[in-house]
Amino acid sequence: MTVLAAATVASTLAACGGSSDDGGDGGGGGDTAANEASDIGITENSIKLGAHFPLTGVAAPGYSEIPTGATAYYDYVNKNGGVNGRSIEYVYRDDAYNPTNTSQVVNQLVLEDEVFAIVGGLGTPTHSAVLDFLNSEGVPDLFVSSGSLLWGEDPETNPYTFGWQTDYESEGKIIGQYIADEFPDAKVGLFLQDDDFGEDGEKGIREYIDDQVVAAERYTPGNTNVGPQIAALQAAGADFVVGFNVPSYTALSQLTALQLGYDPQWFYSNVGSDPALVGSLLNNFSQGKVTDASVLDGTLTTDYLPTVDEPDNPWVQLFQQVWDESGQEGELTNYRIYGMAQAYTTVQALQAAGQNPTRDGLVDAIQQAGGDWEGPVLAPFRYSEDSHMGTSGMSISRITGTSTEEVRPVQQTDIGDADITEFDGDASTPPANGIPDEESVE
Repeated sequence: MTVLAAATVASTLAACGGSSDDGGDGGGGGDTAANEASDIGITENSIKLGAHFPLTGVAAPGYSEIPTGATAYYDYVNKNGGVNGRSIEYVYRDDAYNPTNTSQVVNQLVLEDEVFAIVGGLGTPTHSAVLDFLNSEGVPDLFVSSGSLLWGEDPETNPYTFGWQTDYESEGKIIGQYIADEFPDAKVGLFLQDDDFGEDGEKGIREYIDDQVVAAERYTPGNTNVGPQIAALQAAGADFVVGFNVPSYTALSQLTALQLGYDPQWFYSNVGSDPALVGSLLNNFSQGKVTDASVLDGTLTTDYLPTVDEPDNPWVQLFQQVWDESGQEGELTNYRIYGMAQAYTTVQALQAAGQNPTRDGLVDAIQQAGGDWEGPVLAPFRYSEDSHMGTSGMSISRITGTSTEEVRPVQQTDIGDADITEFDGDASTPPANGIPDEESVE
């Protein structure tokens, strides 16, 4: 409760403290005198957004940093005039990665805090628990922090929900094509979280290398003994293992493989591959016997955002500036970059929704304009009336130490039988003031 209260109060006070009626246009300036309390969570001076994250519990390492990044960027926007003169009030609550808790805190955000929208709620099993509730209440459910197909493939069923990151099926397709091209003789084993995360990734992979897959092993989140799964992959002769798993299970699978003397080529999906976090988890789980992520050297992974090991990237430079100005403790991490990048897209959506946004107007704005937005993500969004899927592509990298080296440029695709093509657009750069300037669709 202390962590929950601190997170909520700190983020709310920071957002309110950053409000200004005349502090610059913020990329979304307008005639603030025309501002009205146009919907729930919207006043003349503020926009209230809500989110749920695991601030405590097994999933807290790494993921708890995402809202601190988002807070830093919203504060930055507020100090520069907000969105149409409104400050962004950001309230995030702890669900400990427990779906029952998620239902409780999202009910509180919607019914008691009266947020305008939920933004970036984290996790497939957790956010699934509130999907029906948010859509039945007509609450915009933006940019879910998960690559499940649930958020974007069926706007008719879930009209208020939007994905943001590359979906797991598309990621699986990109990984499968890479293996087929570069490792055509590999005997592939799959290490999968036993839910939509693992299922979607497996579906994508099998579209390209079904005949190369010799075993598929699943783990249940919360069960930390993955010995049987890793031993089964070894027994099946898998010399190339693809993991669709969260970071703690990257560490557990690596430690188990070390104990078994099992050394395949590893490929972890983006979710489970942050070297700094995995290194910390390895150290904790092994009680200091493995002190860093050096066991990941040579491991392959995917990216859909620039990362902290790219200090010359203009987006990383912007986010470093924003983080430094925020005055929060800790360093800029990939998870904080994720939070800032997601907040950047959220500001684009709020700007596109117009001077006096409504919940339905916000949804319409994303559908109409979102497919054309540029930002930190490496490939275009797929937003339209027919698709609420997030960014459409990823690059492939090899981990070396705490950095990565690109081995295949950004590949772009969609779910189903959509082809994979190399993205031929130019990399975007931030606006001079670091804040988007989208036109209203009204």
